[in-house]
Amino acid sequence: MKITDLRVIPAKHYLFIQIDTDEGITGLGEAGNWGFLGATAAALEKLKEFIIGKDPSTIEYHYQNMYRAMYFRGSVIMSALSAIDIALWDIKGKLLGVPVYELLGGKTRNKIRVYASGFGSQTADEMVKGCKTLKEKGFTAAKLFLTEQQTTPGGEREFFSNKIELLIEKVRRCREAVGNDFDLIMEMHRSLTSPEAVALCREAEQYRPFNIEDPIIPDNPDAMGALAHKINIPIATGERFICMHEFQTLLARGGAFYVRPDVCAVGGISQAKKVAAVAEAHGVQIIPHNPLGPVSTAACVQLSACIPNLGIMELPDFCLDGREDAMVKKPLEIKNGCIIVPNGPGIGIELSDKAADLFPAKDRATKGAKISFDGSVLDW
Repeated sequence: MKITDLRVIPAKHYLFIQIDTDEGITGLGEAGNWGFLGATAAALEKLKEFIIGKDPSTIEYHYQNMYRAMYFRGSVIMSALSAIDIALWDIKGKLLGVPVYELLGGKTRNKIRVYASGFGSQTADEMVKGCKTLKEKGFTAAKLFLTEQQTTPGGEREFFSNKIELLIEKVRRCREAVGNDFDLIMEMHRSLTSPEAVALCREAEQYRPFNIEDPIIPDNPDAMGALAHKINIPIATGERFICMHEFQTLLARGGAFYVRPDVCAVGGISQAKKVAAVAEAHGVQIIPHNPLGPVSTAACVQLSACIPNLGIMELPDFCLDGREDAMVKKPLEIKNGCIIVPNGPGIGIELSDKAADLFPAKDRATKGAKISFDGSVLDW
């Protein structure tokens, strides 16, 4: 079998690829890095030169060859590599007639618990309503998007004491609303300083959140490690990392109890599986970062199905109401807050032939950073 083509399929703010072979078997992949999809598409055109005419089954060789052939790396290149890696695994699974997880050691579970994130940065009342609705639908965990970056002319919402109070109220009220048989993920989206993170976690600890996600900017593993040693809420981070070595450095500093590899950004299924092994060696669990399209979700399911150290898996909000079901020929099954592990070959889904027409490409990239009341730049 030989690879004959790599086609880029933009749909909505996603970037899918399809790799074709001379035996009619095709593989689907998806690139991360949604802010720079044009650059990622250009990288994919370049990387086509590495795989056209080659055997798709030598997945690790292709990854190493593309990764190590040139000096330059970064999020654009790694997102392109990720898409190709996922597509090659999809082809190999279809060729052998088995799900990808069977090629990676087999199932460790039959279903995958997920947390939903169907509401963004909202008021406490809106978050309470959202959590109750999710629980009624059978979910057992929710992400609370706690980026308290709304500004006022005087900046009152940004002041230390008031900011902490506003965030604590949301966590407290959501816990009271759903009881103890429901987990809450505190998603901070890198919006806190270290002193704010310490103060927030010490007050929020009584409400037993599952974790606090990206409390501070994750670029400095020493800072994240120092924070982790000051608080008792587990830190989850790693969604922006683009190689397994970043995870190793973070874990060596004790900077997380959960790590969040993005299959579409870290190097595909191959590298995400290696990250899971590194985390396992440190006694740390995996929470796959999954904010993208259905190919990303399907790839995350394959990873989650075969690793022993899964904590929980992120579920994009489009899965809650089926508004993107038409993007695929058959959506994954979600039941009682879990994705049922599929038995189909490859990654388990197929794009609709009309996906690009039904969901026209739309740039999601922001045009600037969030701005504080004093005119300074806030991290997003």
